[in-house]
Amino acid sequence: MGVFKKLSWYFQEEKKRYGLGILFLLLVAIVNLIPPKVIGTLVDSMNQKGGIQTGQLMSLLGLLVFAGVGQYVFRFGWRNAIWGGAAKLEKTLRTRLFNHFMKMDATFYQRHRTGDLMAHATNDLNAIQNVAGAGILTLFDSLITGTTTIIAMIFFVDWRLTLFAILPMPLLAVMARRLGMRLHAAFARSQAAFSRLNDKTQESVSGIKVIKTFGQEKEDTADFDQIVDHTIEINKKVNFLDALFDPTTSLIMGITYVITIAYGGYLVTSNAITIGQLVSFVSYVSSLVWPMFAIGRLFNILERGNASYDRVAELLNEHSAIIEQPDAIAAPAHGDIRFKINKFAYPDDDHATLTHVHFTLPEGHTLGIVGRVGAGKSTIFKLLLREFDDYDGVIEFGGQNIKAYTLEALLDAIGYVPQDNFLFSTTVADNIRFSSFEKTQPQVEDAARESAVHNDILDFAEGYGTLVGERGVSLSGGQKQRLAIARAVITTPELLIMDDALSAVDSKTEAEILDNLRQERANKTTIIAAQRLSSVMHADEILVLKDGSVIERGSHDELLANNGWYAEMWAKQELEQKIGGETVG
Repeated sequence: MGVFKKLSWYFQEEKKRYGLGILFLLLVAIVNLIPPKVIGTLVDSMNQKGGIQTGQLMSLLGLLVFAGVGQYVFRFGWRNAIWGGAAKLEKTLRTRLFNHFMKMDATFYQRHRTGDLMAHATNDLNAIQNVAGAGILTLFDSLITGTTTIIAMIFFVDWRLTLFAILPMPLLAVMARRLGMRLHAAFARSQAAFSRLNDKTQESVSGIKVIKTFGQEKEDTADFDQIVDHTIEINKKVNFLDALFDPTTSLIMGITYVITIAYGGYLVTSNAITIGQLVSFVSYVSSLVWPMFAIGRLFNILERGNASYDRVAELLNEHSAIIEQPDAIAAPAHGDIRFKINKFAYPDDDHATLTHVHFTLPEGHTLGIVGRVGAGKSTIFKLLLREFDDYDGVIEFGGQNIKAYTLEALLDAIGYVPQDNFLFSTTVADNIRFSSFEKTQPQVEDAARESAVHNDILDFAEGYGTLVGERGVSLSGGQKQRLAIARAVITTPELLIMDDALSAVDSKTEAEILDNLRQERANKTTIIAAQRLSSVMHADEILVLKDGSVIERGSHDELLANNGWYAEMWAKQELEQKIGGETVG
């Protein structure tokens, strides 16, 4: 019953709704007492010498009609109240969980895999919803039906027969308690196994191109089958424990019927009760079958819901390390950027990713950042975007520490083009205006022209209305990159960050995009990270990173004159272009 206590906050909010539902359950239970009593009266009347009179028959039939109509009305009432409450709980938790996902930081998503989070948002929430729906129904319906039926058996038939008939029922409570404790642990393992299976499915579907490219279909299928088999084995144990409820309940009800027939027959022969009362009593015992079976069903629902609630609550109790100050600046950030990081290491990593990376970027200037893969370029951007706040140093934007701004004020001032150009499964136009849906079609097209993708879009079957497919599956790498650039520049951000965002386009298109950006962003700040040095050659300053530290800095000409890593890489890339044509990084 612990899950009811955990959900007490919701039941308190919806006490009127659930109170009404329970009232309707009570009315249904009372109406259900009428048919057995009517049947018993009919039997006694027919057993008399004069038989049953027409008027009496019509009255009894009228009671049966009333009972049928009453059951229809009252059942509609409790279904509307209780199932409506369960649906509202699901909506509340689903919204709360999704909003929580939106607020969490990068570290949270490093700890939790996508498939596992999806399992929490689907399977676990469904199990919790069942507690507020089927769980409440089963608990109160079984209690009300069982209680009213036993009261009817005492007052309409005989208290002694009732006492003997319910003697075996405490055995059911003992069995339910013992099995319930084992079910809780089993359901927790079952939900965890489902998360692993869900995660594997999501990962395989997302990476299907890579799997096929490397011919790993059989191996991946075998891995999937192994996870499925493990999940089935765990669920077999759950089903075994769950299956013990019904046979045990049937056994106990069988004993109850034996007692009823044996002792009830004795009471009839001794004229303590009539044959009609015995018939009514047997009907009432039949009404007790549902409450008895409901106990098993209830423990199933509650234990599954309890395990799921614990899993969801554990997620909701996690807090983002990125915290806004109470008096944070809400005005959009603008001005010079001062980046002074003495040391930064990712969480749970003792190795420093950045060491003594210092630079000042005046407003309206362009900074280029180059270096080998893993040099720390993307890490600089993650700190500027406040994906991580735990570092030794300070980052200022317009003379203010970036931690002094609200996240909205900071991020609204930044346009970011990541290495992984994620596109949504909607139209080309909506992907471009994703950061600002009030942008008009002409503004969307201007952004597309600036990123040199307008002509490509016009060649699509539906133009700007073309659906790009999940993650932009229908587009080439270069088209996805240019759409991502268009999405970033459409808001004319104070700071534009391009993280190796031109690697999939040819040199001619790269030059066109960079020329457009220089013209359109003459008074705006830009940071470009690239493997291809031609992308940064016109920057006001270029930083060369190696192992998280700055090893060279200066303009393009100054770095060539230094004859260091930059000059060596420039000569190498020029030679590659002459010998092998275009390189795409």
